[in-house]
Amino acid sequence: MNYYEVLQFLKKYQTYIYTGDRQADLDLVEIELQELYQLGMIDADFFRDAKLAILKERR
Repeated sequence: MNYYEVLQFLKKYQTYIYTGDRQADLDLVEIELQELYQLGMIDADFFRDAKLAILKERR
């Protein structure tokens, strides 16, 4: 999974993130994923893969 795939996944939930600041976008995506995971809408494997994609993007 890569960052683009994570963004495409979030669009399924009508979540579009673009602030013009790359780091802020990554923070917001991470928050959205955390909320979806806590609500039980995504499983642990998907959450882990998405977090890894975000981590790779931060480098």
